[in-house]
Amino acid sequence: MADQEIRKMKERMEKAVEHLKKELLGIRTGRAHPALVSDIKVDYYGNPTPMSQVGSISTPDARQILITLWDKNAVKAAEKAIQASPLGINPSVDGENIRLVIPELTGERRVELTKLVKKCAEDARIAVRNLRRESNEVLKKMEKDGSISEDSMHDHLDKIQKATDDFVKRIDVIAAEKEKEVLED
Repeated sequence: MADQEIRKMKERMEKAVEHLKKELLGIRTGRAHPALVSDIKVDYYGNPTPMSQVGSISTPDARQILITLWDKNAVKAAEKAIQASPLGINPSVDGENIRLVIPELTGERRVELTKLVKKCAEDARIAVRNLRRESNEVLKKMEKDGSISEDSMHDHLDKIQKATDDFVKRIDVIAAEKEKEVLED
């Protein structure tokens, strides 16, 4: 029962790490990457639809994103969605295609982006710690109910702490890599 709780907690921690990775993909580094625009919501016939579901996204070169929309009626909506996004890039429309030229990042913008990376990483750490706290409470309740012994509870609490430390280390590594990527480019 306690092992099952730890397994569930680890699965949820893994989801927190995956969410962080996905969030960090959306942070611009000066290089073109489809993930920068794939989750931008386009008002497609009244429904907020991710850009990746209204067209194909490609990167013809390191500083350019090309969005080929499947429905030419969605071009205006997609253009507006990009302009309203926090990307800070003005799209150029060419028939059914939208081109985004990724400009060089200024030193000031790089510093802002590293702060954003740190905030995302801290949010992920908080999520992992909250999961640890929830699992600890479940184990303490199990011990109180007599489902597990006090020694077993302490062993499992140690396992939970070790898992938490491992996930926090992974988050730190992921964040450090992204910061390096933002600052180098």
